[in-house]
Amino acid sequence: MPTGAEGYKHKDAALTREREFHQIVDSVPLHIVLLDADFQQSYGNTASRSYFGLKDRLSPEKFVQTTTHPEDCERYLAWAVERNQQRDGGEIEVRLRRHDGEYRWFLHQLSPIADDEGAIVRWCVTRVDIDERKRQEDRAVMETLSLREEIDKISMFEEIVGTSAPLQAVLARIAKVAPTDSTVLITGETGTGKELIARAIHKRSRRSKRAFVAVNCAAVPKDLIASELFGHEKGAFTGALQRHMGRFELAEGGTIFLDEIGELPAETQVALLRVLQEREFTRVGGTQSIAADVRVIAATHRDLPKAIEAGSFRSDLYYRIHVFPIAVPSLRERKEDLRLLVQYFIDRFSNKMGKTFRRIDPKSLDRLSSYPWPGNIRELQNVIERSVIVCDADIFSLDESWLIHASIVQKPLSVEILNQEKELIEAALAQSRGRVSGASGAAVMLKMPPSTLDSKIRALKIDKRSFQL
Repeated sequence: MPTGAEGYKHKDAALTREREFHQIVDSVPLHIVLLDADFQQSYGNTASRSYFGLKDRLSPEKFVQTTTHPEDCERYLAWAVERNQQRDGGEIEVRLRRHDGEYRWFLHQLSPIADDEGAIVRWCVTRVDIDERKRQEDRAVMETLSLREEIDKISMFEEIVGTSAPLQAVLARIAKVAPTDSTVLITGETGTGKELIARAIHKRSRRSKRAFVAVNCAAVPKDLIASELFGHEKGAFTGALQRHMGRFELAEGGTIFLDEIGELPAETQVALLRVLQEREFTRVGGTQSIAADVRVIAATHRDLPKAIEAGSFRSDLYYRIHVFPIAVPSLRERKEDLRLLVQYFIDRFSNKMGKTFRRIDPKSLDRLSSYPWPGNIRELQNVIERSVIVCDADIFSLDESWLIHASIVQKPLSVEILNQEKELIEAALAQSRGRVSGASGAAVMLKMPPSTLDSKIRALKIDKRSFQL
């Protein structure tokens, strides 16, 4: 152990190092505080001292009570006690009062300093001003709450969420036509929510207490669609072992929604026309007419006037269903609704999954806003549900690769060509009443050999008989 002059030299060197340490620490804009082993403050740098402006040294508990926001004080004290008992470090976010009375958010970090034997001899405290970040988070939370309140106000139309002018025009038309019994034709791209529009009309009609029956005409095989809609008698066809009630009978007194009505085969179009004109129908294989007190709401993503020109859709049926048209805008046409929809789906799926998100990652929201959404609201809903499933943080974020893949994955050109070919053949068969060969046959119209047309009909699974009226 050094003594005499040598000891003074060591002491002077230690003091010099301490002064240099204090000068370095005082130049740091962060709050840096040293506490002794029992949490009594032994040193605070300039940034810390000037922030609080305290002249007297306070006990740890008194310091917390004096400087901490009343809403954070109990939590802060409990955290400090726990850290002292556990003898380990940690961090906490609290609001601390500045000398002028203003409170600011700080990230308070505590680190133990141990001697060579592992005993804690000091604690180092650093405080980082995070007030701006916290205020941004609070603003985001308030915006989220505001969005949720807005959603609550505008979601009176079931799950139709939005405030954009195009959507408000649709809601106004719903309000006008709902109390009547008029037939409605809803048009719009796939995934725009045409069935939601139909359900909203039904709910606000005098038929709301009766059934709402939805039929996707494109999902039912063409040789079964008539039976599905109007029912069949026992023995009407192979496999008809008993009488079957159709959807029109099930919807008696209520509303039937015929989605993708443009896919109906020709003979079923005739039967539907009879329902709209005469308010009656006959089961497949039956002879007795059945009265139909049913409101019809139809929907399609196809251009029906073009289908009429092509001969695949009857003009008289079109004018019967085109009494009150409602065109549903695509998501691209109502981009200002996207944030509301995103929040709506986040709330919906997070509630189901027991998750909570404080806010939405701004970058994810920007990416969602810039995406073209070819699948419209249905695609948005699927992307949000998938994101809620995989997101474990309290900030909702998006895996952008899903949108990139979604924008690349489109219907192959070969499929598009086959669909167009199928439509042309069906239009020709409709005009020739199912006849392939002969002077007035479809083959002549399409300028191809009858054998070639027959092979294409088989390959495309077209039922010639459905066009034989």
